[in-house]
Amino acid sequence: MLNVEQPFGEKPTIDFKEDTAPAGLQVQVLSEGDGDIVEAGDQIAAHYLGQVWNGNVFDNSFDRGQPLVFQVGVGMVIRGWDDGLVGQRVGSRVLLSIPSELGYGDRGVPQAGIKGGDTLVFVTDILGKL
Repeated sequence: MLNVEQPFGEKPTIDFKEDTAPAGLQVQVLSEGDGDIVEAGDQIAAHYLGQVWNGNVFDNSFDRGQPLVFQVGVGMVIRGWDDGLVGQRVGSRVLLSIPSELGYGDRGVPQAGIKGGDTLVFVTDILGKL
């Protein structure tokens, strides 16, 4: 499906092996951490890179040098993150392919270059629970 370069903690690059995104939420643990399991309601810190399937990177925290801190599993972020990150271990690098219905839907986020119906791909490094 996808090939991700660079290890946990470094800004990843994504190589798309297929033109068409898979159906549904796809979750692949690229490297599993040995920390606590992330549970719904936990506040976590994570670095991430977000890219449209076979398109442009629309956001990443690596360049800012500041991880995103958010509560997971309670609707503070897109549903694909909630569904894909709960149950993962701290210290893991997780690849998420998120269909539009679990992302930004038909409206997209035009100012970020995300069109309605776009599948989003995130490489997310779970740094810790706070």
